[in-house]
Amino acid sequence: MKYNQFCPVSKAAEIVGERWSLLILRELLMGGRRFSELQRGLGFISPALLTTRLKQFEGHGLVVRRQIKGGRGYEYFPTPACEQLLPVIIALGEWGLCWARENVSEDFDPEMLLLYLERSIDPKNLPGNSTIIRFEFRDLDRQNLWWIVVEGHKVDVCLNDPGREVDVWFTTTLKAMSDVWMGDRTYKDARAAGDLDVQGLPALTRNISSWLTPSVFAASPRAA
Repeated sequence: MKYNQFCPVSKAAEIVGERWSLLILRELLMGGRRFSELQRGLGFISPALLTTRLKQFEGHGLVVRRQIKGGRGYEYFPTPACEQLLPVIIALGEWGLCWARENVSEDFDPEMLLLYLERSIDPKNLPGNSTIIRFEFRDLDRQNLWWIVVEGHKVDVCLNDPGREVDVWFTTTLKAMSDVWMGDRTYKDARAAGDLDVQGLPALTRNISSWLTPSVFAASPRAA
């Protein structure tokens, strides 16, 4: 889209203001590298549109595309120009916390929440080389059980029981788990209200935030 205005805001909007562009940049800046990883974080975007946007970003110098070593497909890496957009993405998210959260409950999605939780796991603060974390969402009729499997530095979400002993299990609702991770509530408050139950190894349940790091917006201001 061309605005034909002599203004840096309009020129920036011509590059990053197209539909889905800011969310694609969010995924790149949050560590998404492969096409399938970007699709997973974006949900309903069509493959054709994602391909188009990535090519546009490449043409504008925001993304570098590299062949996957020993495999098919490509990986996409943000350039310094793209990385300088991170404060913009965070500022936009902080604005959304204050002024655009009225209908957020309509968009609660377990897959998106588990993706964020997967990205928030800090393996170096988990003892041993393997940890199994289970989530049971009381408000879901289907697919109410999810697992995060940590093997060394690799973290994956599983839809099926990995068949191994669980180290920590959360019983909660989508909203309660989202609120705690986002920083709207504390683990203590959610547990005291009966909205969250956490069981497992005491070494892990005493300080959950040390290995399940909070959202980047956890300390951001909220609207009164």
